[in-house]
Amino acid sequence: MDQDFDYDTAFSRTLGWITHTEQQILKGKRVAIAGLGGVGGGHALMLARLGIGAFHIADFDHFDLANMNRQAGAFVSTITKPKCAVIKSMLLDINPEAEIKDFPQGVDGDNLDAFLEDVDLFIDGLDFFVLDIRRALFARARALAIPAITVAPLGLGASLLTFMPDSLSFDRYFRFSPTKTDEASRQNETAAQTKNYVRFMIGLAPAALHRSALVDQSHVDFSKKAGPSTPMACGMASALLGAEA
Repeated sequence: MDQDFDYDTAFSRTLGWITHTEQQILKGKRVAIAGLGGVGGGHALMLARLGIGAFHIADFDHFDLANMNRQAGAFVSTITKPKCAVIKSMLLDINPEAEIKDFPQGVDGDNLDAFLEDVDLFIDGLDFFVLDIRRALFARARALAIPAITVAPLGLGASLLTFMPDSLSFDRYFRFSPTKTDEASRQNETAAQTKNYVRFMIGLAPAALHRSALVDQSHVDFSKKAGPSTPMACGMASALLGAEA
């Protein structure tokens, strides 16, 4: 730990917008962030600068050149490096006293409870096309009475949704098709998944105000799990996330 680091001094410039008591409350909070790419890494750094004291972070991916336009941990020096390790290092560079539990293998059914253990807030930073584990995380967070936030970067803006333990559930809000396990249903899995992607997009932005900013629709391809993104939208998403958190 850096002997020159002092928590109260490091985050003192936030005081005035929040009280000293509230700052100490933030210091004692633990957040879980799944996905550290397009928005998740930015979310982590935003909350670290807000003075959050403990993090669970998860991502199995490595940085590559195509991440450069938007991801907080993407630099020439971090290409091929694990996202989890890079963001953890950046968090500790902001607050050496932060308690960080990392999940470099990502989140799955085996470690989902460990990822959400003793967490005060779950934050969704997963890729748009990762629906199965996202749904499982939101469902488990609800069962554990943990508030959950997702913020989608869309065009030049962002869309924020917060799910409280006693509010409409994540699955009910988006009206996702139930997960099917029988063989007959598996044959139609691709069509059902595509329908769920559409429902997810509609639920994130019902008015679709971002569509007017899309100048080339050929870069949106659900079958290839591809879509465009901007640094402005990702930065705005993290700003909204910080305020809501």
